[in-house]
Amino acid sequence: MPQIPNVNKKAIFGGVIALLFLVFVVGAFISGKGGIIEVKDTEVAVIVNYLTGDEEIVNRPGYKVFIPFFAQAFIFDKSPNKFVMEGEKDRDANRVRKLTVRANDGSNFWFETLEIQYRIDPNMADVVLNDSGPGEGFKENWIKAFARSVLRDEFGRFSAEQVTVMSNLEVASRASEKRLNDQLNQHGIHVMQIITPKPKFETRYERAIEDRKVAEQEVEKLKAQAEQLKRERERRLADIERDKATEYELLLGTLEKDRISEQKVAVQVTKTADAYSIGQIAEGQSAERRLTQEARGLEQQARKEAEGLTAKVEALAARGDILVREELARKFAQITFEIIPYRRDPSPTRIEHMGAIPGVQNQGGNNR
Repeated sequence: MPQIPNVNKKAIFGGVIALLFLVFVVGAFISGKGGIIEVKDTEVAVIVNYLTGDEEIVNRPGYKVFIPFFAQAFIFDKSPNKFVMEGEKDRDANRVRKLTVRANDGSNFWFETLEIQYRIDPNMADVVLNDSGPGEGFKENWIKAFARSVLRDEFGRFSAEQVTVMSNLEVASRASEKRLNDQLNQHGIHVMQIITPKPKFETRYERAIEDRKVAEQEVEKLKAQAEQLKRERERRLADIERDKATEYELLLGTLEKDRISEQKVAVQVTKTADAYSIGQIAEGQSAERRLTQEARGLEQQARKEAEGLTAKVEALAARGDILVREELARKFAQITFEIIPYRRDPSPTRIEHMGAIPGVQNQGGNNR
């Protein structure tokens, strides 16, 4: 029989105790019960106090100290996560088969790759711990449970033709995001964004869509041409209006220039007329004064003649028959008498003469 060497039983027992203590301490730190943890900037921690039942959320990077064995720390990843729907089968909790949707017109379409970006709400890390458990339990079932049904409902509200319009895809994505958040926020999970590609259809339908797109592009091209023609028309009308406005301004300038020139002419004519009027007034006043002087002279002359006539009348009135006889004598002195004896009457009582006294007629019209 071989001889067993003598061993220090106390040393062996001490080594076993030290090894067990080391394992216990390492396990405590690994399990979050060691009394100190490091929280990174992409992490959030929940410290559960088993004595009081309190749960403390640690959302700031750094080290956190707590009572070992009477409290435990649970760390969660708060960075964004991706839930991808693609392929023909499920691969894991965050990679499932592609999304197929039945449109409201009965046709089917699908998305080759649809991505949902989500994360936990750091302020609700305690809710995540209670509802999903520690670690990555929140990644396992929550998005997978709600995403497919919600997306089918919202995208299925459109027809196959309508779902090809990007604005409708955005409407369905926003509605799906809202519904998912309504259901997941209460569990501490927040959907950040739904990235939706263009939907896919059967080959025949894809061809019809392509033909329709070509037709729509042609229509858009015609619309663009019509819009361009409209803009060209508006530009030409604007040019015409501008030219008319320019001509109008030039015409206004010409008219204003003519008006000013005519005003100058009118002022000159007015001044000439005023000068002529002043000259005529002066000439008339001069003629008036001259004629007044002449009238006064004629008046004096007429007064003198009238006075002479008055004197003659008075003299005539005073001398009477004498002046008449003198006048008759002067008249008779101008008459030539030719006396012819008239024998028919042996005792003539009158003498007929051949001459006539100027201005004197008998009743028979013969001068005597």
